[in-house]
Amino acid sequence: MVFGIERSNEIASMVGQSLLVTNSGYKPWEDPSFIKWRKRDYHVPLHSHDSVEGSLKYWYERNKVDFLASKSAVWNDDAVVGGLDSAANWVKGLPFVKSLSGYWKFFLASSPANVPADFYDVAFSDTTWDTLPVPSNWQLHGFDLPIYANMGYTFPLDPPHVPTDNPTGCYRTCFEIPKEWKGRRIFLHFEGVDSAFQAWLNGSPIGYSQDSRLPAEFEITDYCHPYDSNKKNVLAVQVYRWSDGSYLEDQDHWRICGIHRDVLLLAKPQVFITDYFFKSKLDAEFLHANIEVEVKIDSSRETSKDNLQANYIVEAKLYDSGKWHVCDRDVDLLSTDVVHMNFTLSSSIILGFHGYFLVGKLEMPRLWSAEKPNLYTLVLVLKDASGLVVDCESCQVGFRQVSKAPKQLLVNGHPVVIRGVNRHEHHPRLGKTNIESCMIKDLVLMKQNNINAVRNSHYPQHPRWYELCDLFGMYMIDEANIETHGFHLSKCLKHPTCEPVWATSMLDRAIGMVETNKNHACIISWSLGNESAYGPNHSAMAGWIRERDPSRVIHYEGGGSRTPSTDIVCPMYKRVWDIIKIANDPTETRPLILCEYQHAMGNSNGNLHEYWEAIDSTFGLQGGFIWDWVDQGLWKVGADGKKHWAYGGDFGDPPDDLNFCLNGITWPDRTPHPAMHEIKYVYQPIMVSLAENKLKIKNMHFFETTEALEFGWAIHGDGHELGSGTLSLPLLEPQSSYNMEWNSGPWYSLWSSSSAAELFLTIETKLLCATRWVDVGHIVSSTQVMLPVKRQMIPHGIKTKDATLVAEVLGGKMCVSKMNQWEIVFNPETGTIECWKVKGVPVMKKGIFPCFWRAPTDNDKGGGADSYSSMWRAAHLDSLCILTESCSIQNSTNCLAHIKVVYLVVPKEENSISKPEQSNELFKVDMNYMIHATGDVLVECYVKPSHELPPLPRVGVEFHLENSMDNVKWYGRGPFECYPDRKAAAHVGIYERSVDDLHVPYIVPGECGGRADVRWMTFLNKDNIGLFASIYGSSPPMQISASYYSTVELDRATHHELLIKGDNIEVHLDHKHMGLGGDDSWSPCVHEKYLVPAVPYSFSIRLFSFTESDCCHALYDLQL
Repeated sequence: MVFGIERSNEIASMVGQSLLVTNSGYKPWEDPSFIKWRKRDYHVPLHSHDSVEGSLKYWYERNKVDFLASKSAVWNDDAVVGGLDSAANWVKGLPFVKSLSGYWKFFLASSPANVPADFYDVAFSDTTWDTLPVPSNWQLHGFDLPIYANMGYTFPLDPPHVPTDNPTGCYRTCFEIPKEWKGRRIFLHFEGVDSAFQAWLNGSPIGYSQDSRLPAEFEITDYCHPYDSNKKNVLAVQVYRWSDGSYLEDQDHWRICGIHRDVLLLAKPQVFITDYFFKSKLDAEFLHANIEVEVKIDSSRETSKDNLQANYIVEAKLYDSGKWHVCDRDVDLLSTDVVHMNFTLSSSIILGFHGYFLVGKLEMPRLWSAEKPNLYTLVLVLKDASGLVVDCESCQVGFRQVSKAPKQLLVNGHPVVIRGVNRHEHHPRLGKTNIESCMIKDLVLMKQNNINAVRNSHYPQHPRWYELCDLFGMYMIDEANIETHGFHLSKCLKHPTCEPVWATSMLDRAIGMVETNKNHACIISWSLGNESAYGPNHSAMAGWIRERDPSRVIHYEGGGSRTPSTDIVCPMYKRVWDIIKIANDPTETRPLILCEYQHAMGNSNGNLHEYWEAIDSTFGLQGGFIWDWVDQGLWKVGADGKKHWAYGGDFGDPPDDLNFCLNGITWPDRTPHPAMHEIKYVYQPIMVSLAENKLKIKNMHFFETTEALEFGWAIHGDGHELGSGTLSLPLLEPQSSYNMEWNSGPWYSLWSSSSAAELFLTIETKLLCATRWVDVGHIVSSTQVMLPVKRQMIPHGIKTKDATLVAEVLGGKMCVSKMNQWEIVFNPETGTIECWKVKGVPVMKKGIFPCFWRAPTDNDKGGGADSYSSMWRAAHLDSLCILTESCSIQNSTNCLAHIKVVYLVVPKEENSISKPEQSNELFKVDMNYMIHATGDVLVECYVKPSHELPPLPRVGVEFHLENSMDNVKWYGRGPFECYPDRKAAAHVGIYERSVDDLHVPYIVPGECGGRADVRWMTFLNKDNIGLFASIYGSSPPMQISASYYSTVELDRATHHELLIKGDNIEVHLDHKHMGLGGDDSWSPCVHEKYLVPAVPYSFSIRLFSFTESDCCHALYDLQL
């Protein structure tokens, strides 16, 4: 074989120059019929080994990943080097694959017309150019601006044209061909470039491609300098920010571009394995698998192609990868072969050549599922006529069967439930560039929180992601890189799916996805894209995929989620009652899996448990994918010189959709949001319930028994643990349950001897052994049930003691105190407490006020004029003025002071009216204070709102404590943030946190840090001096919060770092608090049962002067 530019194809060069040089007037990046030039057919990733041993050793090392690797995930500036290291590491063990990752020369032109002339020429001087890491997105390295958009194009909608001012990146780098590659064909492989690019090697054009999320490969054999020429090969790449392909890429994410995945060189023999498709068919009992491998051989340089079968032999073996890591000693990899496949000709009745096929059979295959991700290694060998190995290709494969039944999607014959999440590729420092440890971090977190499925939203992702999902066990929907959401806004342009000119491009994207990723066991469904309406181009895509790969189902939501092109009814953001209605529709035979649900924007994910109550009890409902995995925030240096999370518009990027990119269940650095606890709970594989004295424990797995689990129990009385232990249960087979009389359990004696008013039983399961995704002892599931009460609950009251208080009026203020114990200063004019001291220590600065406003969450703001936030503001709930209509001392004794206050709550603009008209009144609040000599203050509240008010954010009281009262203990749900419609995972117990730790740093501030169903709580300083608060009488448990940030401040700040701490702690004790919602974030969708209607309310709260000698439980347990 001869290397060299001399053999460059002159005709191809002429064609390339006319197509790709801008001075011809032709713009290939604005021609939807021209999507590639000299680009090779899509194929599976190639590894180019020259021996079976090399292939097996490669996969042996590549599979040695587990949860420990996630600990090296980096999210700061160190990630730049991490990205380069990862790219280099991915080619280790591949002698004929070379990564070109590193620092390339880079110049950003304002438009294609302003690209430096002949920059691709070998003689061009790039010494004044900047350097840029490859892979990367150039906007995250100081060039151009990142733009966030949810829907709608970042340029005028004028297909197929894009703006003349189209930022264009010019890249240059050099490489040399290794000596060992002599005589081989050379290929240049781009794993991902956004959005379109053309490339030159040594001054000659070698190709053009678009589709930002699929690989592009070009043969460059004839353009390379040979290894012994003493010449370096100069590679130049021109990348367009926008192209006609951008009209198909209107996904909800950051619009950033560049060479964002690795660039590889591959060396192959003259005849080589270029593609292969592993297929298996399991028998009805899943006891054996018939295997077929379709192999594609590239012999394009052979002069005689008809003699290929006579001159070459293709062989294949399957090796059991599961035997490789069962012990620490060295493994004879070659001895783990289980199937030797034989060559056969296609048996198709259709005339013509149909390819090369290898067939075999495996008895008792270990099946792949998300629960048991068993993998095998397939090795294909191409030999010449003498039996010498010419080429080896290999990959990991799994045996699993995806099939359909009425209203069911089956995996290995079982209707697995999709407990899923949508995932964009996103790194807060690198954008779309991937690091292996960060991908592993995602999978580890998903598995640890019982997530078993991922939808690649909304494009094919990095090739290593698929390998990792195979390894860790994750069901996947792989999605074509197609979204035309912005056409929804047009009144004169059809969606591309309805236009023939876009058919080639759309079909090419579907073909590329399937052909590249077809051998991955994790993929159970192909998706035709996202939010692109529906038309004949989708029908064509579905038809091609069904014919090419009938082993998987097709998903597509566009057109109403029930078109003929989807095998799954896959709506997004349908309400619970709507999905139940579809599932019960006898004419609908497909299963329903929500492709997106539970929009996790900020403090969200309310009523998630209601979805899962429906899914677990309704035939035809099979789960869904939460939107979405990660807050897509980017690092940005703020005015304080520190880095903070940025969102749309923070980079001066118009147009933008602000913080609509922040809707993940993790922060950008993968710290889980509090809602993750709720997700883990509703997704947990062991369900526990108590009904009619029966404790039912069910194994929700479809393939795993409970053999690897340890069951434990704990019983708590009034928040205190009474006992715990291991629960001995029989082995539970998949989908089986065990029922027991609750009073036959080992906790019964503790229950029967306890005097507690409330008793809770917690059943917990832990892993007995470490797995790939977590260490031994990990809690898989935890459920708390309330045990039957032993005695009637008696309303709480004050047990009076022989005590005397002093009540006196000084300077117009009423001072109530007990000598050397506590002192309360009351302002009769305002009806408020101005100061509360305990043992001389200031505790309360001001209070107690009625409160009805909360800092709106993102969900509260969704819906424009119809949003809760808009309705509240229109009703002036954000600007209330509390007027004291009357304040009177009812009576006083030496042990009790009774003060009655009547408040009128009016809009703040009415503040100037001394006695407002009745028509201005939004609320009337009667508050009765009973100040006891014991140190108790009982507050009875009677709230009468105007019937014209919308549903209220909250009904409760607010007061402000000294900053030193920063240790909070409570008996209620926790320990994490929870709200009335997001509290299923939060167990009732006694918890303790600092005020700082109660706060949740959502990137966009709003209501946060609440705790639900609180019976009592304390606010104490370091000396255990402070305030005790509890429910009183027949009042139900409270929703509480305590924060250094006022409600006003949480409403004001647009970014968390802009919050300013107050000089006190703002405390809210709420009788009623509206739910968070989460069905979506663009309409008022809190479920009715979690709304707070504007009707009269009455409730009581008990406050107490707490000292170091007091006991919370004893105080709470005092009865009249």
